[in-house]
Amino acid sequence: MQAQNFPQPQPGPSPAIKIGKPETFELKNGLKVLVVENHKLPRVSFNLSIDIAPYAEGDKKGVSDMLSALMGTGTTKTSKDAFNEEVDFLGANINLYSGGASAYALSKYAGRVLELMAEGALMPKFTQEEFDKQKEKMIEGLKSDEKSVPATASRVNSVLTFGKNHPNGEYLSEATLNNVTLQDVINNYNTYYVPGNAYLVIVGDVKVKEVKKMVEKLFGGWKKATAPSVSYPDPKDVQYTQINFVDMPNAVQSEVALINLSNLKMTDPDYFPTIIANQIFGGDFNSYINMNLREAHGWTYGARSDIGSGKYISNFEASTQVRNTVTDSTVVEILKELKRIRTEDVTEEMLNNVKAGYIGRFVMNIQKPQTIASFALRTRTQNLPADFYENYIKSIQAVTVADVKRAANKYFSYDNARLVIVGKGSDVLPALEKLKIPIFYFDKYGNPVDKPAPKKEIPAGVTAKTVLAKYIDAIGGQKAVSAVKSIAVSGSGSAQGMTLGYFKKATTAGKSLEGLSVMGQQMKKVFDGKTGYQSQGPQKMPMEADEIASMKYYAQPFPELTLTNNPDVKLVGIENVNGSDAYVIQDGDTKLFYDMTSGLKVMESNDVDAGGQKMTVSSPFSDYRDVKGVKFPFKTALNVGIEIDITISEVKINEGVTDADFQ
Repeated sequence: MQAQNFPQPQPGPSPAIKIGKPETFELKNGLKVLVVENHKLPRVSFNLSIDIAPYAEGDKKGVSDMLSALMGTGTTKTSKDAFNEEVDFLGANINLYSGGASAYALSKYAGRVLELMAEGALMPKFTQEEFDKQKEKMIEGLKSDEKSVPATASRVNSVLTFGKNHPNGEYLSEATLNNVTLQDVINNYNTYYVPGNAYLVIVGDVKVKEVKKMVEKLFGGWKKATAPSVSYPDPKDVQYTQINFVDMPNAVQSEVALINLSNLKMTDPDYFPTIIANQIFGGDFNSYINMNLREAHGWTYGARSDIGSGKYISNFEASTQVRNTVTDSTVVEILKELKRIRTEDVTEEMLNNVKAGYIGRFVMNIQKPQTIASFALRTRTQNLPADFYENYIKSIQAVTVADVKRAANKYFSYDNARLVIVGKGSDVLPALEKLKIPIFYFDKYGNPVDKPAPKKEIPAGVTAKTVLAKYIDAIGGQKAVSAVKSIAVSGSGSAQGMTLGYFKKATTAGKSLEGLSVMGQQMKKVFDGKTGYQSQGPQKMPMEADEIASMKYYAQPFPELTLTNNPDVKLVGIENVNGSDAYVIQDGDTKLFYDMTSGLKVMESNDVDAGGQKMTVSSPFSDYRDVKGVKFPFKTALNVGIEIDITISEVKINEGVTDADFQ
């Protein structure tokens, strides 16, 4: 039968978009109120937004963060617990923060929920006790981010792009947070949380007349004031394309970002061509950089780009996370795709697909009350035409191939691009230097520094066996360590607000057990000397042959005793771990790091296959303490998709272990 060519279906007419127009009124104190009636569902949303210009906090960076943390911790009228209990009873949701407040509820409770939101926003209770508690939690979070490569990349990207003295470039630190007092928070609230810059957007099953009475009653007493507006000189792009490199010796993959500044406004004629150009380059799953880096090469879980648009300066940024070995290749491919979108016409097929996907998401989002609220607010605060969103789909569909190329050349810089790379210098710099792109070096806070020192040479006479022997000596010596026939270790950690129990058992007979328990469920890895499995709840997954083979050496209280007999173990170099040099011993996909001075093991890393992607996970070891003459690390971490810090509470030697543990 002869094949027939059927014509491609043509896109139908644009769906008609009808977005509720707000009825507006203003209180005497300056609060602007926008109400959109929508009676399809018995729900209502309230969004209070304080529209103030960005401001720098300087050496007290953290004031607004602390204000957000303290908002919602009780009011001068109602305790924190009583407030939260009533919100839960009403089936509502109320959020309070330094930039405003929001609430969602059934319309039959609209009056009471708005009353509670107004109370939380206008009558917050700031106490020293709650201030100290929230500050301590914030500092804990900062400390946990100290070794985080993504957190460092996010901070440095902002610092280098905007400058430390710009509101977008300053960053929160323990030092600046320690400068903040409770009075600073109160002063910030009184200065910036004011009605002259505030908009209250109400969307849902309400009547304007009834709402107006409630708003006047609840917000009419808000003291009239306008927040100060401070302007800052716009930062500048770099003079020529360059790499800004941050060395993090603990990085197991590189964070790569290509950045340039953007002053795109929603009222600009190029707004719609630019957002479609961004979707084509990196905003869509099928974008240029994602299809290249993820689909074609398998180097990353994903590559994305985004461009800011609004009243104040923003930036265009394309970013991804890749293995150290392909960092240089990733830079080459991102620049290749950037050049492509600026010089080659996008195909009509891809342009149409991207526009169709974007329009589909837009149509789905306009069903949400918070979307309608944001539309109403942006229309007012960014001086958009009244029919901006009604014509949104038409504006997207009008974007042409030529528009995409023009917008990409205007807003995606090739000659003045800043490539910020945070990674392990000893692994990635030699290849990056071959790209002939100028490289400048910075520390974790965006301060210029010298180029990281090259890899150190292993001293003569030092081998894997001597390093392993020094470790045994460091933890107690051959005699004391050999006397340990079994260990039973227990501890705890936390993740996503939950406390987890940690347990580990091992014997010199080559049996081991390690795992986590949370809410009665266990996740564990068990080896009985011959075979093993991993389990999560009742599900068991048998170990592969290669893993069983490696357990011959690692299913021990101290693997170092057996690793000396492993011919595959090699001393491969010296690396910096948390500021100190460490010998690196490699066994296949496993690396063990031993401090050059103390001899103690400070880290272990493993290359694993996760969903077809190669990644490296690491476990640090610290806080060594003596237990019956042998030193054990009392702090470590497990990586189960997220890194969980573990604090050891008890180590038992030659007790608390039976064969039943390994079944």
